[in-house]
Order: sequence, then structure tokens, then C-alpha cells
Amino acid sequence: MSKIFETPLYPYQRSADQDAPAPVRHPVIVIGAGPIGLGAAIDLAQQDIPVVIVDENDKVSWGSRAICYAKRPLEILDRLGCGDEFVDKSVEWKLGKVFFDDRKIYEFDLLPEEGHKRPAFINLQQYHFEEYLVHRVQALQAEGKQIEIRGNSRVANIDPSDDHVVLTIDTPEGSYKLECDWLIACDGATSPARKMLGLDFIGRVFEDNFLIADVVMEADFPTERWFWFDPPFNRNQSALLHKQPDNVWRIDLQLGWNIDKEKEKQPENVIPRLKAMLGDDAKFELEWVSIYTFQCRRMEKFRHGRVLFAGDAAHQVSPFGARGANSGLQDTDNLIWKLKLIIDGVAPESLLDSYDYERILGADENILNSSRSTDFITPKSEISRVFRNAVLDLAEQYEFARPLVNSGRLSVPSVYDGSPLNGDDNAQLPPRTRPGAPVVDAPVGTNWLSDLLGNRFQLLGINTNVPENLDIDGVAVEGLRINTIDDPDGHIQKRYLGDEEQAIYLFRPDQHVAARWTGYDEALVRAALNTATARS
Repeated sequence: MSKIFETPLYPYQRSADQDAPAPVRHPVIVIGAGPIGLGAAIDLAQQDIPVVIVDENDKVSWGSRAICYAKRPLEILDRLGCGDEFVDKSVEWKLGKVFFDDRKIYEFDLLPEEGHKRPAFINLQQYHFEEYLVHRVQALQAEGKQIEIRGNSRVANIDPSDDHVVLTIDTPEGSYKLECDWLIACDGATSPARKMLGLDFIGRVFEDNFLIADVVMEADFPTERWFWFDPPFNRNQSALLHKQPDNVWRIDLQLGWNIDKEKEKQPENVIPRLKAMLGDDAKFELEWVSIYTFQCRRMEKFRHGRVLFAGDAAHQVSPFGARGANSGLQDTDNLIWKLKLIIDGVAPESLLDSYDYERILGADENILNSSRSTDFITPKSEISRVFRNAVLDLAEQYEFARPLVNSGRLSVPSVYDGSPLNGDDNAQLPPRTRPGAPVVDAPVGTNWLSDLLGNRFQLLGINTNVPENLDIDGVAVEGLRINTIDDPDGHIQKRYLGDEEQAIYLFRPDQHVAARWTGYDEALVRAALNTATARS
């Protein structure tokens, strides 16, 4: 059982900024050293943008909290230079089983096709997630990158203006002020930053509560996602079981609405519930217990002048479906390359309007799916319950009913359809890799396409040459050729060419497709790049 959440990883140290005669200006300050804030800061540092992270804590989060990470965020972590550490420690899985009462209704495979570097999902406790990101920060510091975590540093006030933001920071040695050109708020669902600016969420709070219990035990359950509707050990409710590293198991139990939350978290009430599920003879230790309420809400806008919100600070979804941390990493993946171009002076600030468009689109998609899951898991009327149970009965024998079963539609990457940054689309090419879509991985010889792309604009020629380097009004575009002969199983052909013999794709720094053609035309590439950087 890990106890790293008891050990300070970034203890308070007095900064030279505290002794400066006037507030020191930094290019970017990030509030929050959780997964999303650390991910944003690492991305900035890798692109040579100095960044300071401030957090009122000095250690990783207590308890496993978020545990399920999908393939797309793992590809983002690869781009941030730390994917292997996560996957090596994790429990990999792709199979899920759905039960009704004591019967298995059906099972599903989240990644049935071959030809991907990363698995469909991994399970990893959030404290490990944060620990490994801190390791990456330390590695970047050793490389000379300007990235710093200031622990025990609480943001007490935010004063935004047109061209910068002033922060008041409380520390064990008193308060001081800092300035930044840009502020990224990744300070979680209760976001003090959001409240300081008088901002709030819109959306739904569902009348239900769920118990989370992380237990340490040796068990022979397979590494799969198991979900129960109306199980014998939790009648008229639901339950979920996941395996984590170090013999830690995550158990979610639906409790209902009118409960005493503090009472339900007490071991004398939790342990009998777990024994009803696991058996009276089960031997386990409680590592962490919490109760959460389903919420599907977001801010109306994620950008407020020079203050940008990401992760749970910007949006909340029900945890079934693993959409919280996964979507938060996609927020910063979308944001940082745009901020880089603006700071470098080669794109207008209006480029950040697309952050609102694209990530609100992603948040709304997650909220819609989470709301539907919640309505199916927790029927609000007897008629709804009868319908749901009929669907579950049919799903046991008939495949047509299985798509109607919603035990939490699991996280998939956002496709930015309709984005103002999308350029030309050749409709003869496969729709799966249309403009706005993230990279669909495929083998390229001994490498992977997802490892060849990222952190810059790239022109990908498939079975055709493209210029090795282009400079389009100050924005560098790197050319890369790959060949279908390097993928004898045909994944590149199927995912990127369809019936065509060749294609050219313009990829954004976040590995999303900006435009695509079946032949090279520099004028079209120039126009597409200007669209992708909001310069046209």
C-alpha cells in the first residue's frame, strides 16, 4: 500500500520573488499541482515557456480518486515524456462485464482492433499519477527548463487586468504578490479561483450519492471492469469493481439520496457493505473512503481574459465513464500549443477563442454522455426502472439491446467537428481521420505514428513526398513521409487512405488533424495553416 501522499514532494521553500521590491512578472502561472495543472506546466516547459505552479498543498492527493485513464490521454502523456512510467506501473484492461442481479448480461471489448501502441485503458491511483508528473517536472528542471512548483502557497486573491493578472499568495512566512501574463486555473471542482472571479457552473446535480472505497486485498478477480445493476449485495442500487496496482481494489456502491454522508463513511458502516459484496470471510483493509454526488456541470466560458480554466475547475461530470481527468488532460493538450503561438507573437490572442469552442464541445459531449449514464443507472421513476430492467433482460440474449445498456459510456477522445480551425477535407479519405480528429495510431515500421507526431505543426505525406521544412509567416511546419509498406497489416491504409493510394495530412501540435488532401499544394497548406492559427 502506497503512503506517498504522506510525504511532501514539493515542500515550501522561500522564493526570491518574496524578497523582490515589486511583484515579479512571470509568463504563465498555473494554480494547482494536480494531474491537470502539472500536465499543463510540463507542456509549457517542454516548449521553453517559463512557468510557476502554486499549490496550497505540498504533496500528492490523498486517496486514489481518479483511477481510469484512456488511450488518448496516455498518448498525451507520451508527448509529455512520461507515458512509460504510468503504463509500467498500471493495471491494463480493455474488457468490461455487465451484471443484472446475479447474472452476467454481456461483456464488451473497448479496443478490439490491433495496431495501437497504448491499451484501451489503464487503472492507476491518482497519487501515483501526480507522483510521476512531479518526477517529470524534476527531470525537466535537471535539463535546465524553467519550471517550478511552490508548495504551501495558497492563492488568496486574483486581480485580472487587460494585459496581465496579479495574484496574492499566502505562505507560512506571510503574503506576497506575483504577476503573470497568463493564469491557468486547474484548482479542482471547488476552484477557489473561479469563486474569486465571481464565476459559477451551469448544469445538473443528480439526487444520488455513491460510496467510493479503496480496499487492499488479495483477490483473483480478473483485470476487467465489472458493473452490477441491482446486485444481491446492494438491492435496487448499483456497484462497480476495478483493480488497481499494489492489490488495491476500487469499489463504488450506490447509496441513494437522503443519507448521512459522514455516518456512511465510518468504517463500522462501510465494512458490512463490503463484506456483503465480497463475502463474510473476505480479508481486506480500507485505504480510502469517500462519498460523491453526481454532477454534470460546466462554466459558460473557459476563457476569461487572461485567466483560463481547465479540468474540474472548468467542468464536472459523473465519474462513471472515466471522463474527469481524461477530459482535463485534453483541455491542456488543446490549450498550451495555442498559448505558445500567442506568446511567440505568431498568432493572435483570438486563437484562444477556439479553446472555448473546442473544449466546451468536448465538455458538452462528456456531460451529455454522463447525464444519460446517470439517468440509466439511477432511474427517476418506476416506469423508467421497468424500462431499464427490460433492456437488461433483453441484453442477456439479444445483441440489439446491448447498445441501450448504459453503465457509463467510457471516455473517447473529442473530435472537433465544426471547429473554426479546421481546414480542407477530402471526403474520399476515411471519416475517422477527418479534420478535428485526433491521431489514430498505427504501426510505422518499428515505430508508432503517435510517437512521430506532436508539439509542432507537421505535414504528413503517406506514400508521397512533402517538403522537409516549411516556414509559413513564422510558423514552422515539419515534413514527414511514411509508407504503407511499413505497415504490412494495413492499418495505415484503412485508417488514413481508404481506397486512395496516397494522402497528405496537416497535423496540429496537439496531434489533431487540421486539414487533408490527396495531393500536395503549398498554397492550400498555407491557407490551412493560417486557418489553424486563426490568422485568416
